[in-house]
Amino acid sequence: MTTTTSAACHRSLGDRSWQEQAVCSPTEYNLVDPETFFPGPEDTAAIAAAKALCAQCPVARACLDAALETGDTHGIRGGLTEEEREPLHTKIADRLDYSRVNATLAGRDIHLTRAERRAVVLAGYRQGVPVERLAWLLKITEEHALKLYRETRRAIRHRQIAQDAARATSTGDTTDRLHREDFGTAA
Repeated sequence: MTTTTSAACHRSLGDRSWQEQAVCSPTEYNLVDPETFFPGPEDTAAIAAAKALCAQCPVARACLDAALETGDTHGIRGGLTEEEREPLHTKIADRLDYSRVNATLAGRDIHLTRAERRAVVLAGYRQGVPVERLAWLLKITEEHALKLYRETRRAIRHRQIAQDAARATSTGDTTDRLHREDFGTAA
């Protein structure tokens, strides 16, 4: 099985230009009633009709992302009903899409979740992105960016210590273990 992935196109913060390409956007040549996308919860025929239009939409992903990022819980957005989007709303803060992380590191101004912001900091630290650039990318102060880098460095160091200790335990190597006597006495 062969899969291809195309470059992801993410909305910039505040960007609504994608709406012009939406199937639900009425024009003189596309006479769609916007109310079609706000059917009653029991109107299965109207829901199916709206979802069929969404399935043809070239910007359905951007529509769904916008609904999730802004907390929009009304109507059919991105091909999903309010009920279908509800679990996604609760998990949006933990979404981790590396294409969004990479787009941010490349300088795109896109909405990031909490998990994606942490990934930007980690990737920036590993790639040697300057503190000033990280601050600009995340729209935070340089002091805050420096603090995030320090926390990241500390977390990496602690993870490495834990891995080394686990490796020493699994191989039975006890020569590198610290004992209470190794610390001396407090003055």
